[in-house]
Amino acid sequence: MSSGFLPDLFTAGRRSAVVPTNMKLQQQGSLSSPVAGNPADPTARILARRGADTIPMGKRSLTEFQQQQNFLQQQQGLEFYLRNVKPRHGNYQHAPTISNPSTVALPQVSNSLMNNVNSRYGLTIIKQQRPQSLILSNTGDVSTGVFLPNLISNKASVDSIQGPDFSARESEKMILDLKLQELEKRLLGDEDDAEEVSTVTTTELSETMLNLINPARKPLSPSPTSSSSSCSSTAASPLLTCPKRCLLEAAVAISERKPDIASELFSRLQHLSNERGTSEQRLAAYMVSAMKSRASPLELPPPPVSELYGKEHYVATQLLYDVLPCFRHGFMAANQAILTSASERGFSKIHVVDFDIGHGLQYVHLIHALAANISHGKPSSMLKITTFTDSSAAEKLKDVGDRLKNLANEKGVCFSIRIKNSGTKDLSRESLEVQSDEALAVNFAFTLCRIPDESVSTDNQRDDLLRRVKMMSPAVMTIVEQEMNTNTAPLVARVREACDHYGALLESLDATVSREDPRWLRIEQGLCLRMKNSVACEGRDRVERCEVFGKWRARLGMSGFKIRPASQPVVDSLRSKLHYETGGNPGFTVNEESGGVSFGWMGRTITVASAWY
Repeated sequence: MSSGFLPDLFTAGRRSAVVPTNMKLQQQGSLSSPVAGNPADPTARILARRGADTIPMGKRSLTEFQQQQNFLQQQQGLEFYLRNVKPRHGNYQHAPTISNPSTVALPQVSNSLMNNVNSRYGLTIIKQQRPQSLILSNTGDVSTGVFLPNLISNKASVDSIQGPDFSARESEKMILDLKLQELEKRLLGDEDDAEEVSTVTTTELSETMLNLINPARKPLSPSPTSSSSSCSSTAASPLLTCPKRCLLEAAVAISERKPDIASELFSRLQHLSNERGTSEQRLAAYMVSAMKSRASPLELPPPPVSELYGKEHYVATQLLYDVLPCFRHGFMAANQAILTSASERGFSKIHVVDFDIGHGLQYVHLIHALAANISHGKPSSMLKITTFTDSSAAEKLKDVGDRLKNLANEKGVCFSIRIKNSGTKDLSRESLEVQSDEALAVNFAFTLCRIPDESVSTDNQRDDLLRRVKMMSPAVMTIVEQEMNTNTAPLVARVREACDHYGALLESLDATVSREDPRWLRIEQGLCLRMKNSVACEGRDRVERCEVFGKWRARLGMSGFKIRPASQPVVDSLRSKLHYETGGNPGFTVNEESGGVSFGWMGRTITVASAWY
């Protein structure tokens, strides 16, 4: 049944008391604003002039009620507003507009409770002339609808307006009344004299009523968000589950000269590292050893630089290049650029200048490629290689040259090699005896990163060598380098790069070579030595000073070189070969990158090959 109450009225942004229409007009003093000194509510003065009988009792249709409202608006320009409530949590900028009151329901609230609320406070919410509005429309009965009721703050008021219906269900409604009183205090903020208010949404009302009705129902705390790194952990124990994060914090401690903190972090990392465990555990073990050498060089000195030029490390490096596809196919990409450049210029003779041929792995592939061209009807080509060394490594290079000659004879390819002991100061076409009918190619495969630059010495041997090569006007210059920013990067950034790069190498090694293979252990030991040198050493003691491809582009551009973009057929051919050799392993990738060809593992670029002129 209709309650016979009007909705709350707002005067100058302030809420007024709820007044029954059948109340004597002399009681209108209760309609005064709660703020001292404010005049009585204008609506009360209108009611006084027209009389209490002006507002009809009982059930009214929506049309009748709207007519009554329009008349009052014309008299005083009043608006009926929904009672504003200070939100407890957050701001509700977009309250929903509800077109059908029958569809509005408080979730998980019993029907009896909602019937009680409707019967006792059954008032339609009237349109509020502000963006934050909650509207109920399309109903012909103002006594229906679910809304925020005009809550009465004491039981005596409830008794006076309910009449005989209350006594029939006194025990049940007593509990509801107490809960509604608590709800009013929480939603309306009666204990606070706040100036800023906003509209309560249906969702907030539903959740608040459910919490009051069922106090045992506790809101779930949000789950912790995952970090951008490969490890995610809570703030309470981030170091117990994420070795990389712990390593970075140890690097920060070392940079800030806090050895106690670094030592504690190393102790925690001991539980996460294992040289015979997963790739992540092995990486943690190697990096801890490297950073301990950096933090306490007297107690645990880093490996001497001579080890990185020793025979064992040399063999491990060549095995790495031969076994891991990202290195091996980098050589193939460089060879393809050399062959394409010679073919475009119409040369059948190729003269390659290489400053470190290693075990000759790249030229094994190049000889096979030249032999394949002959088998496809192309004219026979001649390959000549010039390389440099000192007297200590001359015998080793002679053995490499002999193996390459034997292979070339088997494949029907004309081959010759020259080993020069002189340095690069007199580098020129004349000193290298480059013939006019030869296509000159200069190859830097994992070589430039080992030549000191301006960060080591003002001589800047790296840029000086590039300028001398440019003066020879080669048909093509090929570069293959690891994608790792460890040249001038500070310690923390270098540790992050080392973790990402060598972590990808260890994972790809596990996917390529079985641990029972004797090559696996030798490659792993070589990677460990390189990690230690990269993290623990500075200046000339740091052998590899790698840069990312973007920095190589800038450096080569300043030396006068222009890039020869890799064609899509070449990229597709390399991708097909990689797919075949790895058995279709989806972890290995080949992509075109700013004119170069990148080779990676699980989204991480490991090497990039590019050609220049």
